[in-house]
Amino acid sequence: MSNKNQNKTIFIVRYTIAGFITGLIFPVFGWSFYFFLDKYAFNVIAIKTMHINNPMYFILDITPVILGIISFFIARKIIKTRSHLINKINSQKKIIKQYENFAKQIGEGEIAVEKKEYTGNFETDKTLLLMQENFIEKQKNENELNWVTSGKEKVADILRKHNDLNNLIKDVLISLIEYTGSVQGAFFLFNESENKLINSFSYAYGREKHIEQKFKIGEGIVGQSAYEKEYIYRRNLPKDYITISSGLLGEQSPGALITLPLIGNEKIQGVIEIAGLKSEYSEKIISFLIELKEIIGQTLFNFKANLTTKKLLEDARNLTEQLQKNEQELRENANKMELTQIELEKSNIELASKISEVETGQKRLHALLENASEVITIYDTDGIVQYVSPSVKTILGFTPDEMLGINRFERGDKILQEAFNELLINPDIEKIIEYQYTNKNKERVWLETRGRNLSDNPAINGIIFNTRDITIKKEVENAKRLSSEMQALSENSLDMIVRVDQAGNFYYANPMTEQFIGKTSQDLIHKNINNVDLDQEVLGFFKEIINKTNIAGEEIQVETTFMIGNKKRIVQFNSIPETDEKGIIRTFLFVVHDITEQKEIELEIETKNKNITESINYAQRIQSAIVPDINIIKRYLPESFVFYKPRDVVSGDLPWFYAKDDEIYIAAIDCTGHGVPGTLLSFIGYFSLNNIVGKEENLTTGEILDELHYQVRRTLRQDSPDSKARDGMDIAICKINSKKNTLEFAGAHNALFLLRGENVTRYKGDRKAVGGKPIRSKRAEIEKKFTTFKIDIEKKDKIFIFTDGLPDQIGGEEGRKYQAGRIQKQIIEKNNFSMTQYYDFFVTQFENWKKGYKQIDDVLLIGIEF
Repeated sequence: MSNKNQNKTIFIVRYTIAGFITGLIFPVFGWSFYFFLDKYAFNVIAIKTMHINNPMYFILDITPVILGIISFFIARKIIKTRSHLINKINSQKKIIKQYENFAKQIGEGEIAVEKKEYTGNFETDKTLLLMQENFIEKQKNENELNWVTSGKEKVADILRKHNDLNNLIKDVLISLIEYTGSVQGAFFLFNESENKLINSFSYAYGREKHIEQKFKIGEGIVGQSAYEKEYIYRRNLPKDYITISSGLLGEQSPGALITLPLIGNEKIQGVIEIAGLKSEYSEKIISFLIELKEIIGQTLFNFKANLTTKKLLEDARNLTEQLQKNEQELRENANKMELTQIELEKSNIELASKISEVETGQKRLHALLENASEVITIYDTDGIVQYVSPSVKTILGFTPDEMLGINRFERGDKILQEAFNELLINPDIEKIIEYQYTNKNKERVWLETRGRNLSDNPAINGIIFNTRDITIKKEVENAKRLSSEMQALSENSLDMIVRVDQAGNFYYANPMTEQFIGKTSQDLIHKNINNVDLDQEVLGFFKEIINKTNIAGEEIQVETTFMIGNKKRIVQFNSIPETDEKGIIRTFLFVVHDITEQKEIELEIETKNKNITESINYAQRIQSAIVPDINIIKRYLPESFVFYKPRDVVSGDLPWFYAKDDEIYIAAIDCTGHGVPGTLLSFIGYFSLNNIVGKEENLTTGEILDELHYQVRRTLRQDSPDSKARDGMDIAICKINSKKNTLEFAGAHNALFLLRGENVTRYKGDRKAVGGKPIRSKRAEIEKKFTTFKIDIEKKDKIFIFTDGLPDQIGGEEGRKYQAGRIQKQIIEKNNFSMTQYYDFFVTQFENWKKGYKQIDDVLLIGIEF
């Protein structure tokens, strides 16, 4: 028997015995109850009786057996169940052991191990499979991460170990191509100065490629990747994909391509482009490359920064060396300067002493110059004023500031210029000149200038002019000279000349005093006016004129009568006050001139002028009578005006008007001269024209002027061979037929302006006058006839004829003639004017033009609108 079975038997026996013993409790308790109640004695009979009386005791007595049997079967049942459980536990332990081994293998990295037995425990199995899958996925991720990390470390190692940019680029690109299983690639560096990506290194199929390529930002895939700062991934590229701007040259067309922007310091530093033969790159490779873009980019940025820093450091080092060198030189120079400074201080002390002496001398000289009564001027050799003393204000009227820094000779001081030039040529001479000068206050003064060339004098260093005012000296000299001349003139003058002071004391009297007032010069000089026995009327007049001159303070001129030679004479008495330097009247100079004959002549002239004026006024009344009334002219020519302005009372210009049948004649006559002579000629013209036109012949305007020319010459007897008379007239004459709307015009030196719309036509008259000497051509003996212009009048036509008074009038801002051209221009500009407006305009124009000038001739302008 095995131990296992033996143990089971022992368990069953023990369990059965335990049941039997437990069953004994029941009969023992029952028997004890009865014995305790003393109903039965403890003996066999009593036990029998007890059982007979109560059969339950039999049941109690078999209870141990029953419980023993029951315990037996229960023990067996337990043994069986226990065995089953043990088997089950063992089975579970086995499974757990399998899971434990499975988990242990997975935990030890054997994630590919297969599970040996399926237990039916779905959750546990599912959990373990999920754990296996997770472990597999985790291992995959860890492998990818390790691959990426390894690659990054490899690239980082390349980036770290290189200090040469070209080798760095080369190794990085080759490493990436090999690590990612690619076949070709290119490395583009961003050049900021050109703003382009430049191919720095290319590698394909295990060989270096030398390709020169440049891309602008945004140009091609390379430029686009740089612009977007994002990688660009192209796969499944077509076989004929050869035009892609990838920068790659390959022996086979790539299947997939990645363009990687390199970002450093948030700026594009370059672009890497790699390509492989496979149709796509794995996510691992793409992630790997993406993680490298900033690492490589930042390294490039650092590399560039390092290069820049290195260059700056090199420059700084060179600069430091240079500064050290300079510092050494400065130190040496400082030592030298220190020695020099010591010497300079000694020199400065000596120089300061000398300067002090010079300044003292200059102050003394300056004080002399500033307080000099003369104008002291110092010029440089170019004539520029370098110094001028304050006395210039008193003598010349200019302030020193107005004189300094200017070339005074440019103002035209010719005499000073000549002296200046002479001093430049002969510096050893002294030049003294006297001249008159107009100072700033417009006063003429006499100046004396003494010039010396002191260019060699350090204190002056120029040409010095000492100028003083000698006006008083000159005036005294002139006064003496004039006094002498006056004395001589007075002695021989026909006028009485007397000088008397305020108190009436005579200081001078010329010989003519005896003739005028009956007293000789000896009777008057050094005597008082009250003590010379003058005529009371003369004495009173003298006192009165002295009093009036004192009040007026200026010369008084009066006319009075003196009894000279027992004849009453008209004299002009001039009392001239003479003042001292303070303006106080000290003496009076009486100059008495006999103007009796002059007055008689003036009276005669006045009488004659009065008669002439009366004659002229009479002539003016006569001329006014023949001047046509404008109202009459307007009856025939409603839209017309006559601007007629004689220069004098009478005029040599004359408007003329005549109406006959259907014909209207109108003319502007300008006779030779003006005033009375012109008026007389105008009368001849007026009556001759009336006579010519009044006849029945229907003459043209040219024929009218021919006839007028003939009659004037005959009237003035100019047709005589020995006649020298040249008098005549210029004229512009029009003949108007309002029914036929025709106009004839003829002119002697005068023209007609025809305004039609906005255009003016000028009809020039013949270049000869009416009257005077006949004008013949060199070949013809007969004088040329006047020309008749025939014009068809249109409605709104306007004509203008005029004499030379308006065109020849001087005026305007430049004092020039008004001119016929200006009349023509004004007519055109005012073409929309009515005749009344034209009249007002030309009247105003004439007055404004001659403003400030005299009217030089008679003015006549006639305008007509049809």
